[in-house]
Amino acid sequence: MKIYGIIPARYASSRFPGKPLAILAGKPLVAWVVEAVKKAASLDAVIVATDDERIAEAVRNHGGEAVMTPSALPSGTDRIACAARVYAAEKFGKSDFDDDDIIVNIQGDEPLIDPVLVDNLAMRLRLDSRFDMATAVTPIKNMRDYEAKSVVKVVTARDGTALYFSRAPIPLPRDDAPDFTYGLYVRHLGIYAYRGAFLKRYIEEPPCALELSEKLEQLRALWMGAKIAILPTEDEGVGVDTPEDAERVAKILELRK
Repeated sequence: MKIYGIIPARYASSRFPGKPLAILAGKPLVAWVVEAVKKAASLDAVIVATDDERIAEAVRNHGGEAVMTPSALPSGTDRIACAARVYAAEKFGKSDFDDDDIIVNIQGDEPLIDPVLVDNLAMRLRLDSRFDMATAVTPIKNMRDYEAKSVVKVVTARDGTALYFSRAPIPLPRDDAPDFTYGLYVRHLGIYAYRGAFLKRYIEEPPCALELSEKLEQLRALWMGAKIAILPTEDEGVGVDTPEDAERVAKILELRK
């Protein structure tokens, strides 16, 4: 069994073209992400999955590993599966990654990612065979985030598995305003761990109606009957979506040098 940390990094971006190559505190954004993820003790390899040779070169120039994946892949999940297959072939001469491998999908625009969170997700799958996937949530603290379509909300079952993900405000209080003080209202963080066998099944399935409606890949997994472990964290994540975000995060990285 191997545990791979895979970072999808495409050049194209509607709001921030070439984002992975944006220089923050002296290094490309993607290099900062690789550096942070490498601190996760559970990972056997950290790989950047990209469709652009410039990104691959930047990763290698900063001591990382990168594999090339087609630009036309339909989702980030397809990209990490493709990258895991390419890596298994190049490193081990295998036609595919193994069913008991664990693949952690880490967003390529989160240079402040907590490596402990990566470890916790990977270990949840490694230590508990009931789960096909694991992901993370953090408390919602204000009405703005609760109502925002860009903030994905999660409802969980008693055993800590996901019941549903939605861009809508869920769960919806019938009478009063939501009380954000006791943990019922949480937002999804875009990091996933997949068991190898389930990831192979997932990418063979076409998008389901729920996924197409909400534009959320994880709904395909629930529609397939997957058990998704939910890990609470206080880490809210700091992503780089715009040049303004890059400036703000660069200042934080500069202070950490």
